[in-house]
Amino acid sequence: MSLTKIEQTGHVLTITLTNQERRNVLSEAMIEEILSGLEEARTAKARAVILRAEPGVRVWSAGHDISELPHSHRDPLGWSDPLRVVIRALEEFPAPIIALIEGGVWGGAFEMVLACDILVATPESSFAITPAKLGIPYNIVGLLTFINATNLHAVKEMAFCAQPVNADRALTLGIVNHLQPADKITEFCAEMARGIAKLAPLSIAVMKEELRVLASAHAITPRMFERVQGLRRKVYDGHDYVEGVRAFREKRAPVFTGE
Repeated sequence: MSLTKIEQTGHVLTITLTNQERRNVLSEAMIEEILSGLEEARTAKARAVILRAEPGVRVWSAGHDISELPHSHRDPLGWSDPLRVVIRALEEFPAPIIALIEGGVWGGAFEMVLACDILVATPESSFAITPAKLGIPYNIVGLLTFINATNLHAVKEMAFCAQPVNADRALTLGIVNHLQPADKITEFCAEMARGIAKLAPLSIAVMKEELRVLASAHAITPRMFERVQGLRRKVYDGHDYVEGVRAFREKRAPVFTGE
């Protein structure tokens, strides 16, 4: 069963997530189809891409597929994890990617839409950073993505409280570019994409890459990186990570001990 739908009109290609039954969870299979859609867009020399869920969804994506997380002792957000691969693919794609958002965007899916270039959401949309509910410390690159999107204190609140931010506040914080009613958002994004497609694609591709490089230009020493990685390994070797994943799978509230 296909988990996405790919459509192209002129120089604009649209990737639609279609696994509503599982809240468009970012399983390896879903991510592989998104990557295939991006490769199709690259082959077709698309000048703009729209990434969306089906119209009317209550959850755009529930984020990382928890059922695919390792039970313990391994970083689920490492370099080769499918989520990290698709985020890099979105950031490095040579044409602008518009995230058309309806409904809730949780956890890794929030980082994935922030890897897009322009975010357009409905007033009913919401965004949440949820790893603390599972006992997972987000990795450095992911946190940098959040910090680049808004201010540090907003990221801290979202990460520490794991509560959703509504669309109005997301607009105020600079997380999204535009809010549009559900009955107008599709045409709004299509019109924006068509406008981008009329401009010089090489100029835009170079500027996108320049902005990507500048956004990641944060200094960190090898010693600092090793210290953070060491702290993260302690979490994966501890009780709370195992408990968080087990509680999710057993559909109960986790009991965290701080160990």
